[in-house]
Amino acid sequence: MREVSVPAANPANDPHNTMRASDADRDRVAEALREAYAEGRLDVDEHNERIDRAYKARTLGELTPLLSDLPQRHLTAMPAPTSGGVIGPQASMPPEYAPGSKISAIFAEQTRGGRWLVPSQTTAAAVFGSITIDLRDAVLTQREVVIIANAVFGSIQIKVPHGVVVHDEGTAIFGSRTGSDRARAGDVPPGPDSPVVIVRGVALFGEVSVKYPKVSKLGKFLGR
Repeated sequence: MREVSVPAANPANDPHNTMRASDADRDRVAEALREAYAEGRLDVDEHNERIDRAYKARTLGELTPLLSDLPQRHLTAMPAPTSGGVIGPQASMPPEYAPGSKISAIFAEQTRGGRWLVPSQTTAAAVFGSITIDLRDAVLTQREVVIIANAVFGSIQIKVPHGVVVHDEGTAIFGSRTGSDRARAGDVPPGPDSPVVIVRGVALFGEVSVKYPKVSKLGKFLGR
């Protein structure tokens, strides 16, 4: 295969570029690349190279250059920064929570998800209720964060993207704790710089589970 040229990455000091990419971000870029290939804007080698890089990308800064030399409409696949480097499309920063922030569900359901800044520690308590903590589009404020998940006759589900290692240090009493694996990071082998989520707390007649997203069909074809 001939050598393929790919546009250079964006500056690392731009907050938009250092934002962690989600599976949805990678899938949107891959779809834009497929459209560009179908239009003849990319040849087969360029398409394959960029698709490969898209599914390996960890940050938005690694994804953006893959579309930078394509028509503007393809760039809508990416969350857009403003001139000041703040994340768009509405130029709003993700919600930020203080360390130790609490999520409670008592005979209720609660969800924290979307693009948000994950503090060093989050406490969740589900009593005859359910809580979903979705980290797939979230930004970890540090490499290692702690989630204290207490489920009493309730359930807490923690959704994490591939590439994040989950250590469950909690206890189950007539309950269950599932989904964590110190040796894996979903479908990505863990590395020395892999983000780590430590889950603590008690599942008392309740359930605490960790769930990684399903790998897309294209990702499976590429071995990701």
